[in-house]
Amino acid sequence: MKPVIEVQNLSRWYGNVLGLSDVTLQIEPGITGLLGPNGAGKSTFLRLITGQLKPNIGSVWISGQKVRNNYAMFQDLGVCPEQDSFYDELSGWQFLTGLLRLYHLSESEILAKARKALDIVELTPDKDRVIRSYSRGMRQRLKVAQAIAHEPEILILDEPLNGLDPLSRRKIIRLIKSYKEEGKTIVVSSHVLPEIEAMTKRIILIHQGKIFAQGDIHYIRDLIESHPHIISIKCSRPRELVSKFIQHDFVLKVNFIPDDDSLLVETNNRDKFFGLLPSLFVENNIEVFEVTSPDDNLQAVFDYLIGQ
Repeated sequence: MKPVIEVQNLSRWYGNVLGLSDVTLQIEPGITGLLGPNGAGKSTFLRLITGQLKPNIGSVWISGQKVRNNYAMFQDLGVCPEQDSFYDELSGWQFLTGLLRLYHLSESEILAKARKALDIVELTPDKDRVIRSYSRGMRQRLKVAQAIAHEPEILILDEPLNGLDPLSRRKIIRLIKSYKEEGKTIVVSSHVLPEIEAMTKRIILIHQGKIFAQGDIHYIRDLIESHPHIISIKCSRPRELVSKFIQHDFVLKVNFIPDDDSLLVETNNRDKFFGLLPSLFVENNIEVFEVTSPDDNLQAVFDYLIGQ
């Protein structure tokens, strides 16, 4: 497929702080996930490709046209920013219809599109409340509504699931996937791997302003599975588990934490380890209070890979 978004040698810095460094890539129609820890440069990248920021070096094209100061193109873009930017004294309805008027639509089109967008994000019952009274989740849904209301062909969504309850997250994920079926181009950022995995297998990994990897999400899963996992276990009689664990070659290290009677276990095969746990607990009559994996997140994967 022909790329919709193209960036060449894109760089942006803030004084002595590097926001984005020499990024070159192409984004095709469909859903592309932009993954990276907080502060990795995701928002800078999205602001650059939507023309909100001017690059210090490099160029951005959307559908073959340069983006910066190309106001005619903005009608094709729908942007959901990470940070709130509302007129809090307006109602949700006033805010949304006011933005739609910027697109020079007829009054009937404005009303119809506003109603449709609010229905999609389930804000119609609250459309006449002032925005300052909205909960965090409602404000997030209003941001999504203003991004989709004018029915753009390209959606740029910066952490669109922030602040949403689990049900709302599932609905927004389904909405994003429905736009892919319509042939639209969607770029969605997150620092949470499962959120992106629920939407797409096509990802871009960004770290310290640089593209770290891009491609199929199975590649990232391989990276995750290849690094040692740390498992925290809180249970009765944790010392008895230590001798059991060290008999297995997939257990690399076990540390006993006396302050809270817990264990930190390092394993290079998480599936085998979790398969072993139930039998150990039952056979030794050990009561389990908590089993967590404190490093099972994107930041830990980046930390591990960067250290290699």
